[in-house]
Amino acid sequence: MELVNKSVEVLKREGVSGLAKHASHYIHKKRESRPKSDAFKDVLFINGCPKDLLPHPPRYRVTHQMEQLQSNGYTCDEVFFENVDLKQVRMYSCFVIFRAPYTDKLNEFIQLAKSWNKPVLYDVDDLVIDTAYTDQIEYVKNMDTSQKARYDLDVMKNQKLLKLCDGCITTTLALKNELEKYNPNVWINRNTASIEMVALSQSIKKTDKDTVDIGYFSGSVTHNEDFEMIKPALIHVLKTYDHVRLHLVGEIDLPQDMKVYASKIEVHPFMDYKKLPELISKMDINLAPLTTSIFNEAKSENKWVEASLVKTCTIASNLGAFKEMIEEHKTGLLCSNVDEWKVELTSLIENETLRNTLAKNAYAYCLKHCVTLYTASNIVSILQQNRKRIICFGFAKLEISGGVMVALRHAAYLQDAGYQVILLSFYDTCTEFTFMNHSFPVLPFKNDKLDAKIDCGVATMWPTVKMLDDIRCIENKKYLVQNYEIDFYDFKDPRKVEASLSYSYPFDYVTISKWCKEWLKSDFNKEAKWIYNGIDIEQYRPHKREFNDKIRILIEGDSSSTHKNVDEAFMITNKLDSSNYEIWYMSYNAKPKDWYRVDKFLHRVPYEEVQKVYEDCDILLKTSLLESFSYPPIEMMATGGYVVALLNDGNKEYLEDGKNCLIYPNGDVDKAIHCIERIVSDEALRDILYKNGVETAKSRDWKKIKESIIRVYCA
Repeated sequence: MELVNKSVEVLKREGVSGLAKHASHYIHKKRESRPKSDAFKDVLFINGCPKDLLPHPPRYRVTHQMEQLQSNGYTCDEVFFENVDLKQVRMYSCFVIFRAPYTDKLNEFIQLAKSWNKPVLYDVDDLVIDTAYTDQIEYVKNMDTSQKARYDLDVMKNQKLLKLCDGCITTTLALKNELEKYNPNVWINRNTASIEMVALSQSIKKTDKDTVDIGYFSGSVTHNEDFEMIKPALIHVLKTYDHVRLHLVGEIDLPQDMKVYASKIEVHPFMDYKKLPELISKMDINLAPLTTSIFNEAKSENKWVEASLVKTCTIASNLGAFKEMIEEHKTGLLCSNVDEWKVELTSLIENETLRNTLAKNAYAYCLKHCVTLYTASNIVSILQQNRKRIICFGFAKLEISGGVMVALRHAAYLQDAGYQVILLSFYDTCTEFTFMNHSFPVLPFKNDKLDAKIDCGVATMWPTVKMLDDIRCIENKKYLVQNYEIDFYDFKDPRKVEASLSYSYPFDYVTISKWCKEWLKSDFNKEAKWIYNGIDIEQYRPHKREFNDKIRILIEGDSSSTHKNVDEAFMITNKLDSSNYEIWYMSYNAKPKDWYRVDKFLHRVPYEEVQKVYEDCDILLKTSLLESFSYPPIEMMATGGYVVALLNDGNKEYLEDGKNCLIYPNGDVDKAIHCIERIVSDEALRDILYKNGVETAKSRDWKKIKESIIRVYCA
């Protein structure tokens, strides 16, 4: 309906040809290309200005800023604001929105980016963010009622979107000062000429002529009042000097009181930027007038730069960016009133040497200080200020296991601290993964799918080490070692050697076990940083088991993994009296073997529901032979339950026989049964194990160690 209403308005105001023009523009916008690459990149520019109707601003603020970044090794794409897709949030580490109005889709886009700690910056090169500014423009004042209402609505939508962003990039000091009233974080990245513009300018050769040509390149109709301001000075020089010619370029009509000088004035239509340098080069003097207003103080110095690159001197208003950038009587002339315009124009017309000197100096300055290739450090610095480290955790597959949960726990704490955390997966096809109320973007674990600057990559198991090593764009690489993975395999299995090789890479090694830290040093001469493991104490409500009914025993582990030794657990429980004991078996991957006596099988229990399983059971029987850090015993203790276990390198740092658990020797089935029966029959023993077990669990509160986690990954 809105489109229909707008079409009717255009038809009434501009006729059939006007409607056809706007319809063509609308279709072009809808067809405007979206980023075609499916690789993860650094920056997505979201352009809010249609290039066919308003080409100048997006060329400077999107195309040229992309060129600045690309010249410093950053990868970029561009998309028109109406074509944004939430899927794109996952594919970039930072977003710059140029002069786009608020839409519900952009709001949703920004909120998702913020939830993943991806910075979103607004970019604006004019004070089109509040009607308090735009109402000062004569052209806007003269709009008809419906046109102005629509214009004002877009202006206020710009402001709404600006306030939602993390910060703003702009072009001038005056703009920065005003924008800070709407968003406290504002940085200046001045407009710069592109490499193409410089090449076009340098290809032009100036020719000798008898006239002094003065050019006014208006740009848009909003500059009409600027021309009116200097009109008396122009009439004066046209009247005084026969050899002076005036060129008016763009959306401007020859004023009635200047038509008497029509033979000395040439009007040129608005032209493509590629043709503009040649015309500017034919000028001896470039005019850049601005009337005094806060809106004009915020204007950029583009006209001076474009003229300087073709060695044409500029005379400008002593205002805003011209005042900031032009060095008086060295790289240009500055005027504060019409009398000064008359005097300075006269001096330039009469003094060719002055014109040439100003033009030469301005050219030398702009070539080094106003071109994309030499000015990228500023926008790079802005991006670096607005994003913390990007940290990728690499997984073969995102299947819940103790090791995966530890890595995800580290990822969650890093995300909470404001870091941008990405999960890389070799086998998973999901694009998003949720863990403990944290959502993470998921990307393919492939070199050709990652084309952005990534600060840190973390391998989580031996198969991920080689994959991480192959990714060229990751600056720092770490290996989170959680077990002696070599012993997962028999000697006839080639994976045994491959696992061993994973400890030969020049990574930073991190571990969650003192045991792992020891063998990494003794066996592989690798110094590892140690982070001890923890649990969420607040999630556990310990309660004493009553032991009035059947005793419920929990067995946990993958029956297909030899080192988990699950068969031994069932050798023990199969000998227990089924009238007194109920056996629950919990496994994420494997299923019970035929000979296991299982009363209840719990398969692929979501992490957030595992705690309830522990609470519902009385005794955990944990028979693993090899663990880097064994979570089930400490989680059982946190609920007030009891533990019978084999001692291994992954639990010996917190299990104490007779104090917080009972330990039995490997293979001694009768001893294990005796331990279970002791807990059932000895209430005094249960009191000791309960009290000490709960205290052991409390000592492992994640909150006590999360700062050390962040320090290790961000060192």
